[in-house]
Amino acid sequence: MLERETVRAVGTPDVIEDRPSGRRRVPTRYLVLGLLFVITTVNYADRSSLSITGSAVKEGLGFTSVQLGYVFSAFSWAYVVAQLPGGMLLDRFGARRVYAASLVLWTAVTAAISLVGVVTVPVLVALVLVFGLRLLLGAFESPAFPANARVATMWFPTAERGRATAVFNSAQYFATVMFAPIMAWVTHVYGWRWVFVLLGVLGFGLAVLWARWMNTPREHRRVTPEELESIRASGALVDLDERGTVQAERAPLNRRTLARIFSTRPLWGVYLFQYAVNALTYFFITWFPVYLNKGRGLSLVDVGFIAALPALAGFVGGLGGGVVSDAILRRGGSLTVARKIPAAVGMVLTIAIALSNFSDSTTVIVVIMVVAFLGKGVGSLGWAITTDIAPPQAMSFVGATMNACGNIAGIVTPIVIGYLVEATGSFDTALWFVAAHGVLALIALAVMGTIQRIHFD
Repeated sequence: MLERETVRAVGTPDVIEDRPSGRRRVPTRYLVLGLLFVITTVNYADRSSLSITGSAVKEGLGFTSVQLGYVFSAFSWAYVVAQLPGGMLLDRFGARRVYAASLVLWTAVTAAISLVGVVTVPVLVALVLVFGLRLLLGAFESPAFPANARVATMWFPTAERGRATAVFNSAQYFATVMFAPIMAWVTHVYGWRWVFVLLGVLGFGLAVLWARWMNTPREHRRVTPEELESIRASGALVDLDERGTVQAERAPLNRRTLARIFSTRPLWGVYLFQYAVNALTYFFITWFPVYLNKGRGLSLVDVGFIAALPALAGFVGGLGGGVVSDAILRRGGSLTVARKIPAAVGMVLTIAIALSNFSDSTTVIVVIMVVAFLGKGVGSLGWAITTDIAPPQAMSFVGATMNACGNIAGIVTPIVIGYLVEATGSFDTALWFVAAHGVLALIALAVMGTIQRIHFD
């Protein structure tokens, strides 16, 4: 039997080396994070699929711009309402079981959208069907990000959590980088229905993988004692999803607990910050492709490839923001400084999106969007901050509350932009509306105050 020892180096803790061959064993938490990244990528591909196929769906089913705006918003209506029940389920049953059920259900709903209009129906019936399926998609996806945050809290020590949350959060951009060209090409060649069939196949495959491989840190068959002790001693809440913990240490959701959660200033700062960030997100995953197609006259295939450029910038910025944040923390900076500085710099860059109104050049506009979404990626540290401050007894409930408040933007943004475009015939006012949320995010960072763990008695 090979002898194993823990090899520590700066920036690469807990790398297990097998001797005498010298092969390095990847820590299990990195594989867990990789699985979260892949699932979240498909998650965002599912929720953004309607934006890529939006023009084709609009023409094929006969929707108006206002109707399409309401369909875009349907996801968030249910997503927001279902956040708190989703968080309660996670605190009660743990991430493994709830995430598996959520993945199966949202995948089934995504695949079902491909069937709308196969048999000719009136426009109003098609509208109700698509709206209803998007409502269900929002409800079934609601536990996903709180579950991601819960898993990151269990598996990653404090000094690595900024990077960990940045990785799964950056999947929203990678989803566009990877899937926007594919979905646009599939729509152009085979029709929009096949996009939803493809996503269904991917989702069911990931559900099987999650159910068979994922587990808690103590119970995972691949985790070494060295890695488990290392992450536990460095701040990972490894017992968070243990069978006894989820029952014994879960805060009772009585009036007193809820009052403490909703009267805590740093949490309201996070809620407001996430709302502002998500307003930028939902512009990008709903109206941005339509803006390029209808507002700038680009073909659908061109839109698929061009939309991937800002998304790639957001992906790079998202990873970079997490790396910079953790680096500041490791070099002695306070948690407040480590999280707020990258967030503030990123939000300043997002305001540049309004400059698109001053140019008719597609190249210039794409460059502006790249800069804006690079900034959005750098500044998207809301989940890292939530894992830093949420009380352990109500970890997922607080994460779900933050996600609910943040995704109210998914209701407001698509509808407001739909009305602005319908009323003005252009996207100019809509872009000013989106840019204003960068300013709102900066205000939220000031409201947040000091970032530190909240503990209930």
